[in-house]
Amino acid sequence: MSRTADLPAQQERLSRAVWDVLAGQGIERLTIRAVAAAAGCTTGLVMHRFPNRRALLQHARQLLHERTRGRVEALEAAAATPRDALRAVLAQGMALDEETARESVVWVGFLAATVGDEELAALHHANNAAWRDRIGRLVAAVAPTWPTPRVTTTVLALVAMVEGAAALASADPAAYPPEAQEAMLDATLAAFDL
Repeated sequence: MSRTADLPAQQERLSRAVWDVLAGQGIERLTIRAVAAAAGCTTGLVMHRFPNRRALLQHARQLLHERTRGRVEALEAAAATPRDALRAVLAQGMALDEETARESVVWVGFLAATVGDEELAALHHANNAAWRDRIGRLVAAVAPTWPTPRVTTTVLALVAMVEGAAALASADPAAYPPEAQEAMLDATLAAFDL
């Protein structure tokens, strides 16, 4: 079997290792060596794909974007109404289960790494803009008569509440259990007449 046939499996193994290290051990322990240990391979193999820590972080952020994008597209397509779609999409951004709690840890780690790093910050801004655009489209579908400034303000508030709740819940799940997060979401949607 040629080495080329192993590339997709290697890529998947390395991606899973990057994700597992960042989500399970935190950003401070995300190193080439830690990823190699998690993947059960050499540091040379990891460095062939990820030459430095920034590349590891960029990959983790892109994985997060791809995972959540796929999930929200499915949730939106399955929703019976625009309001159902809005709530489902926002809820999946919270730390409501093990998977979304790990995603929140990855997001917080990446966000911390953007401080002082323009390249990582640009990637964060692009992915965050896509998220805000999706929420904006959904809010506008639920409240089609709202003026643009009201939609914009509502989107920013919803995104801040969801991402803040997810970050806090991933660090202190006992204080922010899933039912409390969902109650927060429903109260916020009600406060905005959504």
